[in-house]
Amino acid sequence: MASVNSREWRAVCEKFLRSQELSEKESRKDPENDPFRSKYEARELLKEIYCFLKNVDADESEEEEEEGEEEDGQCEQSESEGGEAAGGRTHPGDSRAGLRAAKLGVVEYYLGVNHIETEELSAGEEHLMSCVKLLEKCAVTRENVSLCIQARNQLGILWAGRDETEKAQGFLETAKSIYVRYMKEDGQPPLDLVDFFVVEQEAPSQQERMRRFEMVYTHTLYYLAQVYKNLEQYEKAGQYCHSTLQRQLKFSQFVPLEWAINAAALSQYYITKTRYMEARHCLAAANVIAGLAGEVPSEAAAKESEVEYEKREQLRQKRAEIARCWIKYCRNLLEDAKKLLEDNIGELDLDRQEEMLRARRDEEEEKERGRKSAVLFDSSDTFDSICRQEEKVSSVLPLIFEEASAIFLVGQGYVAQAKEYFEMDGHVTDHIEILQDHSALFKVLAFFEERLERRCKMHKRRVDILEPICKDLNPQYYLLICRQLQFELAETFNEMMDLKLGVADKQDQPDAHTIKKLNHLCTSSIKYYQMFLDSIRSPEGKFPEKLEDDLLRPALAAKFRVARLQSKIITTNLNAQLENLNHSLDSYNFVVQYCEENPEAKKAVETELELSEEMVSLLPMKINRIKSKLASSN
Repeated sequence: MASVNSREWRAVCEKFLRSQELSEKESRKDPENDPFRSKYEARELLKEIYCFLKNVDADESEEEEEEGEEEDGQCEQSESEGGEAAGGRTHPGDSRAGLRAAKLGVVEYYLGVNHIETEELSAGEEHLMSCVKLLEKCAVTRENVSLCIQARNQLGILWAGRDETEKAQGFLETAKSIYVRYMKEDGQPPLDLVDFFVVEQEAPSQQERMRRFEMVYTHTLYYLAQVYKNLEQYEKAGQYCHSTLQRQLKFSQFVPLEWAINAAALSQYYITKTRYMEARHCLAAANVIAGLAGEVPSEAAAKESEVEYEKREQLRQKRAEIARCWIKYCRNLLEDAKKLLEDNIGELDLDRQEEMLRARRDEEEEKERGRKSAVLFDSSDTFDSICRQEEKVSSVLPLIFEEASAIFLVGQGYVAQAKEYFEMDGHVTDHIEILQDHSALFKVLAFFEERLERRCKMHKRRVDILEPICKDLNPQYYLLICRQLQFELAETFNEMMDLKLGVADKQDQPDAHTIKKLNHLCTSSIKYYQMFLDSIRSPEGKFPEKLEDDLLRPALAAKFRVARLQSKIITTNLNAQLENLNHSLDSYNFVVQYCEENPEAKKAVETELELSEEMVSLLPMKINRIKSKLASSN
């Protein structure tokens, strides 16, 4: 083979570096009508290098083959002891045959990547598999380890793109095992792929080699996170995602906004597992790292420069997305606490509350400290800032109103921040979801409030948030959202009426103002339940004989509540009473008859059905008494 310092070898190295430049830099400037021009040029250079390597000096080739046979024997012995990833260990310079194989492997690798990038997947797979086979007996060596991992990473991506997730998993898990074994048995900076095609004085430093190698393994973990997510193994996916983020921070291998969004997304997984300490840590880190992307340019600057405009919009969007993740954190933390504290009718169980307060003292703090040590993003540059962010909100389930209120206020602050970007004009569904989360925050905060009047005011805030949107939204384009809003508004007015009734029960005789208020809440709830039910009707106004699964429970529950509300309207007019009770009986009858005709529906509304059957037998007697009074008065 040509001497490392010979003019011929230098020409080969220059071709290699030129192919890299074409592929990684100049390809970005390729015209739309010839998008792969630079990639094709790079491919031709790689082919020339490959031919050069295959046509080495015959005498040196024979010498290398003799040395290679001895080394292969050692590798095969090691292979038989430890499997594919176990290959024997050599050191740079120990085997010229091994180095030549590695160089061929590098070219095969880049040819594979080149074909994949030009959408020639089968050819790309062939070159990558050739690379793997060239080095499979000596995968865990300083010459080969980085190349072997990168080839399997690419094959993992390739098979994942073909929806062959288990094949992708196999390549990536092997890549991981190669890294783990190499770090255990050697751990020194391995050769980087460019090392094979640069003169010694231009080679990367040991520190740079190690940085690049660690980056390769970080990519392996990132791809494994995606694979396990697609396999719906969310626990493993979460672990790999956390490890990826951890390593990106540790080795400074991240784009701030991208890292922050990924950390915020991971927090949502932890929320589903009620692991709020971990979720808070991810969100706090997301805030800090997003801050590294700089300040949001002013509106004036954005108007003057397209670059500043794009930067402003990107920063505003990503920070608003992180804010939305914080809202979900606060909402779910409050709702999970409510589930633990409520009794069988959804009210605060004071005995359970006191019991949990006693159990939490000291115990919970120790438990959190133990868990926290395992999940910290241990970047010394950002650690203190992350801790300061965490201190702004608890990760412990709130048990009393003051604790719930503190979490609510944090969530409400992020609602305001998210709405600044996700405005109604241009972001309809996002804006409405934020409003629904805001309403949910008020709803769960009201659970912790003991004073009925204050609880009623919190629900009134929910009406103020949702009612204007519900009135403005066109159901022709946003039918599902309209139904959600109508049902929630009906529920909110219903809740307010029950609270007002509770307050009125403490009075000797409700005054005219209280009665008017109760009736207003009652009719408002009926109005929105009816709007929801009418949205289910056909264009001809006919109610479906059989309800769809996703509408079954809410539709029958709405009918039941309308029946209850109609009987709650307070009036001294006997004719009005009679009319209201007849409407109420019709609604109760609807629930009973629907369940008789569709027995599978009974399970969805067991409680409502039982009460409806009871009212169907009782209401006629009440109706007849009123009829008798009317007859006698006439």
